[in-house]
Amino acid sequence: MFAKIKAWFDPIPAATPITDEQTIKRLYRSWRIKMFFSMYFGYALFYFTRKNLDIIKPTLINNGVFTVEQLGTIGFIIYLTYGIGKFLSGTIADKCNIRSIMSLGLFSSSIVNILFAFLPQLQHVLPFSLTFMAAFLWGVNGAAQSMGFPPVAKGLVYWFSPSERATKWTLWSSSHTFGAFFVAQLISLLLWLKCGWQMAFLVPAALGIAYSIFMIYYMADTPQSVGLPAIEVYRNDVMPVKQDKEDMTQWQIIKKYVLTNPFLWALAISYVFIYYVRFATLDWATTFLNQDRGFTEAAAASAASAMPFLGMPGGIVAGYLADRWFGGRCTQMNLIYLAILAASCWGFYKVASPNAFWMTAVLAAFIGFFVDGPQNLAGGVQASRVTIQKAAAAACGFTGMFGYFGAMLSSKGAAYISTHYGWQGVYVSCIYACILAGICIATTWKKEGGTKTN
Repeated sequence: MFAKIKAWFDPIPAATPITDEQTIKRLYRSWRIKMFFSMYFGYALFYFTRKNLDIIKPTLINNGVFTVEQLGTIGFIIYLTYGIGKFLSGTIADKCNIRSIMSLGLFSSSIVNILFAFLPQLQHVLPFSLTFMAAFLWGVNGAAQSMGFPPVAKGLVYWFSPSERATKWTLWSSSHTFGAFFVAQLISLLLWLKCGWQMAFLVPAALGIAYSIFMIYYMADTPQSVGLPAIEVYRNDVMPVKQDKEDMTQWQIIKKYVLTNPFLWALAISYVFIYYVRFATLDWATTFLNQDRGFTEAAAASAASAMPFLGMPGGIVAGYLADRWFGGRCTQMNLIYLAILAASCWGFYKVASPNAFWMTAVLAAFIGFFVDGPQNLAGGVQASRVTIQKAAAAACGFTGMFGYFGAMLSSKGAAYISTHYGWQGVYVSCIYACILAGICIATTWKKEGGTKTN
């Protein structure tokens, strides 16, 4: 039985190589499109089964289900398990096939969402408090969610070469803002229809289960698994970092090209601050607008949804300009974006008002636009450029783990700051985080690109 389970996760073996150049060109184009959009919509649905809690927070608070600090604890737990799980999943994803690990993660997350919807009923059956069960379930959800990004990182590295990767990666990265935007719209609709808070978990779960089954039958693994040549051969491209020895074990690869890579550490530390800003603004926007500025629950969700909506083109533009202006190097674009992001955070705090709904939404959109650039580039594209192909998922999982340490701070920290220092303190802390992230990223200025790590 164990052998069958292992075989299901193992990389798909290389198929008989295709030799006809026209067939290779046609199939490469077809498979790149299929893999890209399968990963795109799959990861968007991971957000349906994770960010739904953040959108429904005001309803849970107003209905007396949880307090702000209890929700902060629940958020802290998911970011803890998600952050650690992201690195572990990254090391596993490099040795597994893409479709199995990604579909299992989405399916498991969907099951957790179903259980979360029935927490009040479970409270009468199990000898645990509601908060404990919620934190436990959402912690399990974090572990399941961590299986989403690492296989995607592997897919992007194996199907798209370095010279095009910033554009393709950030185009794909709009999937998380696509997911965050549309789950906000879905839950706004469910609230407007007065369906009850439970449906905010049951509907995304149903969508996630359906798509996880679809991925198993539709996706491939690497180009070689369908008889195509490696991407660097097909596009005649050069990998920025090459492996020194071909006979290195997976642990030796991770140790040299991830754990002792100073460039990766700089990006990972910057990710703590980037993710703090990302989630302090995104996760708590509806609560801030509802509790502090007097927006209705539906209006708060609608205004806050502008944040991920403009995040989609924000990340794409950053990737395109990094490829077009800086030859794929990302440091310069990150610093530009972070400076404007800091100003946008302050503007959002100062302007937000029910009487200025559209201006509030515009400034929320500015935050989304300018946080998505460094979020997509620093821990994804840059991380993949300063390590080797065989360690790409682990490298992105490593930076992602640090990112979710920042997300943990945003969950518990923003709840604490808002309670003791007000919401102004939260947005000031975001400005400081932008500055610190920029300092860390600036250290890679001369090192990013084709420089080989030793």
